[in-house]
Amino acid sequence: MLKFTEDHEWLKIEGDVATVGITAHAAEQLGDLVFVELPDAGSTFEKGGEASTVESVKAASDVYCPLDGEIVESNQAIVDDPSLVNSDPTGAGWFFKLKLSNPSDADALMDETAYQAMIG
Repeated sequence: MLKFTEDHEWLKIEGDVATVGITAHAAEQLGDLVFVELPDAGSTFEKGGEASTVESVKAASDVYCPLDGEIVESNQAIVDDPSLVNSDPTGAGWFFKLKLSNPSDADALMDETAYQAMIG
């Protein structure tokens, strides 16, 4: 099940763990990424907390934690090669895996149809 936030994060939810990344739209708006900073496993965040930072040739931006939870894994591959986020934002360019404090909170996020309507 894919869900989306208004801050242009996507979540692929499997059980109580969500794989989180930024959307293709966000990656395109940022331009070529040159730096990604990710949270450490074991870190906990509340919804809306600044979980990651990305820097592109255009600007720096924060990536927010879409729901309450604990980081269980970060994607070292995008730290080593930030261009993976631009080339495969919803695949190899994922940011972190989040063990959700309350998986039912994801019900309030947008589905893909609603997200596509939001970005026009």
